Amino acid sequence: MNTRRSFLKKSFLGSQALVWGVPVVYGSVVPEKYPFVGKWLADPEMLPGKNAGLKVLGERPWNIETPPHLLDDKVTPADKMFVRNNGLMPEAIDVANWSLTINGEAAKTTKSYSIAELKSKFKTYTYQLTIECGGNGRAEFNPPAKGNQWEVGAVSCAKWTGVRLKDILMDVGIKDDAVYIGYYGKDVHLSNDPEKVVISRGVPISKALEDETLVAWAMNGEDIPLANGHPLRLVVGGWPGSTSGKWLSAISVRNVVHDGEKMGGDSYRVPCEAVAPGEVVPDENMCIIEGMPVKSIITYPKTGAMIKAGQTLPVRGHAWVGDKSVKEVHVSSDFGATWQAASLERPANRQAWQHFSAELKLPATGYYEIWAKAKDSDGKSQPMVVPGWNPKGYLNNACHRIAVKVR
Repeated sequence: MNTRRSFLKKSFLGSQALVWGVPVVYGSVVPEKYPFVGKWLADPEMLPGKNAGLKVLGERPWNIETPPHLLDDKVTPADKMFVRNNGLMPEAIDVANWSLTINGEAAKTTKSYSIAELKSKFKTYTYQLTIECGGNGRAEFNPPAKGNQWEVGAVSCAKWTGVRLKDILMDVGIKDDAVYIGYYGKDVHLSNDPEKVVISRGVPISKALEDETLVAWAMNGEDIPLANGHPLRLVVGGWPGSTSGKWLSAISVRNVVHDGEKMGGDSYRVPCEAVAPGEVVPDENMCIIEGMPVKSIITYPKTGAMIKAGQTLPVRGHAWVGDKSVKEVHVSSDFGATWQAASLERPANRQAWQHFSAELKLPATGYYEIWAKAKDSDGKSQPMVVPGWNPKGYLNNACHRIAVKVR
């Protein structure tokens, strides 16, 4: 028994050393499974190429969130773009020999294209497109939902350059029974098993054939960052980011709803009808997430800002919604008792976010909360509270709030 206890203790201390990168000094006198207070030592370093102000939720795989105040740019820069990976990034990428294969039971033939052929054979397009993780806002759900505890920063709107997926599909030819496409990438399973698929999701054929659905090789005029899908990725604006497959190597044209990895169970699916928090939902009552709901974030000022009494507070941010447009944005400084209309810009193109701004007068010294609420072109508004619970904590589009102190 003493031998086993000693082994377990050594294993535990060894695991801590691996996490921290240094041995535990005086580890021989530490009680078994002692709850170390030095948790800060385990914080992973930032992924190279990303802004140091981003928040790392995990590094195997990389999942990195962008705080709202770092999303103030109208076009999201590469170093401020969030990262949501399901597996490990591929290594030793050979751009010259990278290919995209189109196949499937609803494709008239099978064709493969090099990146150079995609650039020369098809017309190039650039669109600014909103990509948001389906679990953005998950941290607010109660009871807690499984998955990365995103707050509000798993969203971006960069300029993507590539070719329209529909032009590639027309070149290959699609049969009348085509209903869905599914993508495959070259990300590596966490087990390092080359036979295991990390993620293979897709969209209905109607979404695949939209002008803004791109097979992209550039972001903001530069190569896509490796963590965001270099050298080739699918970009499907307005739908969950999981439909925009990274490290793209194949697209299958299906005559059924795609059944790839993370298309079933509670992955990127929500109850078709509202359920009580914590309720077990039968599989047949789960529906695939499609267009994202209306949402907004305040990107200026940073929460915790302090201003002098008598100053006017400028407020700005972005608002977006799936395949629709944002109709209006209102802001409040009195906990939603009254609302002030914000100025709202038109989107750069369909499926791009829209920028809003307002000037607020805060009448006295003290603590304030600034709230933002957007309404879409169908008249649907952001809720004041976290919306209906679901097993994975998807689609939280509750109003964003920041704190401000007047002194």
